[in-house]
Amino acid sequence: MKELFRNPTFCKLFFASITSQLGNVVGNMAMAFYFVDSYSDRPSLATTAELMYSLPTLAVFWIVGVVADRFDRQRIAAYSDWIRAGLTLLLLLFVIYDLLFLCFLVLFLRSSISKFFGPAEMGLLQSSIDQEQYAQASGLNQMVMGMFMLFGMSLGAAAYRFIGIEGAIIVDGLSFLLSGLLLSWGNFPEHARNPNGQNRFRELRFSEILKDFRQGIRYIAGNRLLIVLISGFLFFGIVNGVFAVLPIFAMKYKLSPDQYVVHSSLITVFLGIGVLLGSLLSPYLIRRFTRTNTLIAGLFISSALIGGLGTAGRVEVYFALILIAGIAIAPINIALGSWMPELVPPQNIGRVNALIEPIMMLGHSLALGSIALAFPAWISVTWLHYGLAVCAVGVSFFYMSTLPSMVRKRLAINTET
Repeated sequence: MKELFRNPTFCKLFFASITSQLGNVVGNMAMAFYFVDSYSDRPSLATTAELMYSLPTLAVFWIVGVVADRFDRQRIAAYSDWIRAGLTLLLLLFVIYDLLFLCFLVLFLRSSISKFFGPAEMGLLQSSIDQEQYAQASGLNQMVMGMFMLFGMSLGAAAYRFIGIEGAIIVDGLSFLLSGLLLSWGNFPEHARNPNGQNRFRELRFSEILKDFRQGIRYIAGNRLLIVLISGFLFFGIVNGVFAVLPIFAMKYKLSPDQYVVHSSLITVFLGIGVLLGSLLSPYLIRRFTRTNTLIAGLFISSALIGGLGTAGRVEVYFALILIAGIAIAPINIALGSWMPELVPPQNIGRVNALIEPIMMLGHSLALGSIALAFPAWISVTWLHYGLAVCAVGVSFFYMSTLPSMVRKRLAINTET
């Protein structure tokens, strides 16, 4: 871990990613509280706002990876932050004048631009550290995710309560500005910025975009292990989609209607603590039991715990279960996060990552769309938990029936070569 932070390029990239995520978390959580608080009789508005974060992936995924692999990744990531900062100013104006349709439009555009950040950032990271450090970097990123789970909703709630929705949006915009500056100051090697050589946007043709997109699909199609891993990301999208609104809905409409802001923030605190603990345990578990076994066991345990959340009738029980669920979820994310860079070469990582994102966001959007239509008229908070538990069980059985044999075959091939 120390070696990673001795790398100044990694440090700038790491802190730029944290700052960019901070902007997303504070602004998005504050917007969720704003919609639930100001329009409590219309819970579909909070769900619709979450849809504006996920649907753009399905609109831009076909070009995101091509751009990340063909053009300067450093500039792509930096301009992604700066454009989002500009759109955040528009969001501030529309919130002040209560123009809901335009708020949703800006949220959609801002999310569309954000999709260019991930593949470019992953490409820069992969080419800026040694292969032996992928697992460490993945674990570190998981710990950061745990910190955002720990404090993210609390920060959003605190910002909404003490500086209002307008102040939270301003913090959002400033975070994007700072992230862009950190990226622009980074001294990334040329092979990390332009792995396929320098290209110009005006020279890009639509036929070349389609060609590169098809090449990414062919690369994935030629790697059965990669196909199986990516297939599971539909489930993770569903989980992310439901959990985007579930803490607030569980407290607001079931367990703590009068103190839902405080208690929904505490849910993410307990989940974050669990993820941090799980992140510390994950490297040992992966070494001791292998990635495959850790991944499958984590999914089985998570499904039981998520189902248990649905039966919880007291806030304290919910907190305890969500803490343990966080411990079980962290090894799943670290196992997958450290696996991908080993399977995909740098010149294709942008396209592959861009194809993973829409699969996750398809699940994310399907989950949020279903909630917007069915909650609370046809489905309760309890059954939202049960639905997630069923999904987790399904994915764990799918991985259990496919991954072990594929991993053994891959190891045999590598041993022979």
